[in-house]
Amino acid sequence: MTNTKKPKVAKPKEKQETRKCPMYRVLIHNDDVTTYPFVVAMLETIFKLDRERSASVAQEAHYKGVALVAIMPLEQAEFRVDQAHSVARTKKFPLTFSYEPE
Repeated sequence: MTNTKKPKVAKPKEKQETRKCPMYRVLIHNDDVTTYPFVVAMLETIFKLDRERSASVAQEAHYKGVALVAIMPLEQAEFRVDQAHSVARTKKFPLTFSYEPE
């Protein structure tokens, strides 16, 4: 007697979409107290911008009142903004960052 069962055929798996984290724009706001070198240092150390980009962002914030620092996931934006505010407050600077959905 021969085996008449059909071989099992693997069904294609449903295509799973990878969901991307919503991105947030981190902004720096100008103030008349925080020093330019301190702002540039914060942009370099906390937001990992190179010196040229840090200087450009600081200048834009100075002349326009606000400038885009980076675009990143919410958790990262929250963490870095909190970190920058903490360092600034320790030095008695009112440096302000904010974030908003992209």
